[in-house]
Order: sequence, then structure tokens, then C-alpha cells
Amino acid sequence: MRVISRRTLKDFYERHTAAKAPLESWFHEAKAATWKNPKDISARYPSADFLPGNRVVFDIAGNHYRLVARIHYNTGIVFVRFVGTHATYDRVDATAV
Repeated sequence: MRVISRRTLKDFYERHTAAKAPLESWFHEAKAATWKNPKDISARYPSADFLPGNRVVFDIAGNHYRLVARIHYNTGIVFVRFVGTHATYDRVDATAV
């Protein structure tokens, strides 16, 4: 998959250093993946939540952080729409980010 944008991840983990390793791990796994549908994601990330508009919520670092991505399965592109702490995630509308 092509992940856009790694910069969003870096900006976050520069402020939250504990998130660096888990976000980098997620990035490399996503980049190496070939997700054709939500079932492919569920096989690796059983706790992922699927939202309308091909959005997926990933629990990062034991659910300390949340990452919302919009997946274009047909083109193999993952757009990182949000990354934040669990508390910050609770204040956003994941279907609109």
C-alpha cells in the first residue's frame, strides 16, 4: 500500500515520543500490505473499527493512540486522516476527518 502521509505520523510522534515505535511499525506494515478489502485488514488488526467512507480506526500501542485512515482499496492508497491520543480521538468525528 502507498501510505500518505508519513509526515502526519512524524509530526505526531515528535510531540509524543512514546508513539514513535508503534507508529513506525504500523507504517511499515501498512506499506508492505496488500489490502483489497476490510477483511484483509481484520486478519492482521482484529481490533480495527470500520467506518463509512472506507475509513478504518486502528488502535496503536495498546489503544493509547488512535489512527484513522481512509483506504482506497482499488488503488492501494492509505490516507492518514488523523493520529492522536485516545482522549483526543474521543473529541473528533472520525467519519469526518
